[in-house]
Amino acid sequence: MNNLDSICVFCGSSEGNDTKIISEAFALGEKLAQQNITLVYGAAKIGIMGQVAKGAFKHKGKVIGVIPEFLKVKEVVHQGLTELIVTNNMHERKMKMHELSNGFMTLPGGFGTLEELFEIITWSQLGLHQKPIGLLNIGGFYDNLLGLLENMVRRGFLKMDNYDLLLVDEDIDRLLEKMKTFKPVQVPKWLKPERT
Repeated sequence: MNNLDSICVFCGSSEGNDTKIISEAFALGEKLAQQNITLVYGAAKIGIMGQVAKGAFKHKGKVIGVIPEFLKVKEVVHQGLTELIVTNNMHERKMKMHELSNGFMTLPGGFGTLEELFEIITWSQLGLHQKPIGLLNIGGFYDNLLGLLENMVRRGFLKMDNYDLLLVDEDIDRLLEKMKTFKPVQVPKWLKPERT
């Protein structure tokens, strides 16, 4: 079993228009707090980010927000965080989130959420970490993305071993269980020799 005492959650700074996504984000925060799992996230009190934090705070969970200095003006920073870490830039933010977390979970969001997910899964593919990466596919939100990844496998651009690095479920409890029992590939073999 993996020691999941802290999970970094990637998700939207917008709330979107799907009430199921909003309620599931809140429920995730609740579950993390109930299981004594520290929430590491982007520090906002708005959007899906804010819902996860609210859920965690409802059960007195530990919540660490990480935000770059320039976004403190644009995003509404949560004032009640257990800890707020301000970084110089986006790259430092992601490095700090990685350092603080034993696993990662992605909820619905936009470009920024996808960028965070794909960077952290690429780091795993390259062997830079072996932490579990979960995708909470609320209401089929990521069905089309998963279809694209399957197409990448079919066409030879993505190995099945690397596709399997992404743990997917629509249910919070099942996804957390998959993350806790995740067994990483010990030696990533992601490059083929050049053809001569």
